[in-house]
Amino acid sequence: MGDSTRAVHEAEPFDEATGSLITPIFETSTFAFSRAEDVPKAISGEKGYTYSRWDNPTVRRLEAKMTAFEGGGDAAAFSSGMAAITTSVFAFIGKGAHVLAIRDLYGGTFSLFRHLLPGIGLATDLVETTDTGALEEGVRENTKIVYIESPTNPTLKLVDVARAAKIAHMAGALLLVDNTFASPINQNPLGLGADVVLHSATKFLNGHADLIAGIAVSDEPKAHAIKMARREFGGTLDPLPAWLVLRGMKTMALRVRQQNANAQALAEFLSSHKKVAAVHYPGLKSHPQHALARRQMKGFGGMLSFEVRGKMRDAMRFTESLKVASLAASLGGVETLVSQPANMTHTQMTEKERLLTGMPDSLVRVSVGIEDVDDLVADFRAGLAAV
Repeated sequence: MGDSTRAVHEAEPFDEATGSLITPIFETSTFAFSRAEDVPKAISGEKGYTYSRWDNPTVRRLEAKMTAFEGGGDAAAFSSGMAAITTSVFAFIGKGAHVLAIRDLYGGTFSLFRHLLPGIGLATDLVETTDTGALEEGVRENTKIVYIESPTNPTLKLVDVARAAKIAHMAGALLLVDNTFASPINQNPLGLGADVVLHSATKFLNGHADLIAGIAVSDEPKAHAIKMARREFGGTLDPLPAWLVLRGMKTMALRVRQQNANAQALAEFLSSHKKVAAVHYPGLKSHPQHALARRQMKGFGGMLSFEVRGKMRDAMRFTESLKVASLAASLGGVETLVSQPANMTHTQMTEKERLLTGMPDSLVRVSVGIEDVDDLVADFRAGLAAV
């Protein structure tokens, strides 16, 4: 079936007990048993439910839907994208482990690898994002995880996922991929060799900027290991936001396709504007990894970034002047959002670290929504005129 058909129907049969067409919200903390012999099966996860921090029927529907979309064996839903990332990382590392990651990362993930893990004695290295040779040289005998984003936040660089998977596996490590920017409509890293795919479900999966959630998808054994870690770390997703993500996903394919088209048009407009120094969008032929994007992505995504000619204040003037787009953090919703990574999403990085990844103070990240593209272009034209 096609993406839109699957978005509506995948893993959501009508409820046979009541006939409800829509997945019920099982808003309960605990589950009762009529037979004591059923308790061990529920505790082990084999059959049934015990406690919603462990598993919940509504949450399981979301996990099944995402498992199907990413082509995995199972999934684990979390209370945030960072909960999904941190729990998945800790599920596969131990004393003496080494983690290798790319340099271009979301600010929270960068802080995890640069500060949190080294602070508890775990070795981490960050290498040049687009250089798979640096990735290959960076693995060690004790490397347990290779971690990448593709496209990256906010520089829209790409990593060759298949090549990164081979590098990780030759070293006996796992490849974890943050697929938030692409969404499962545009890219499926498991099919390219990745071991775990991560999403901030807050973003394109839900698409309506009204909840916080995350999800990890893998094969059954690895997903089970992540779920066991989730039991202890406690970042399980609540049934209500799980239900909202399910509702949001019904329109995901439609939304993402429109966002892809709008982002392409907006990127082309910006690339020819005299007040724009550079545009970063994999759908542009001028993007240095456009060929790779065409090879490993099904669509180029709804995210782009560009550099305003000038300094931080000039970019701030642009963001303040917009009328259709809003100045706000987050991404992937139906509304267009702009932000400056240097003072919003990537403040965990020093100025030197930001510049090293190609993130000047004048960089503006754009999450393109589903508005009429002519209105978006007119809005950005007026915003640039104010610079």
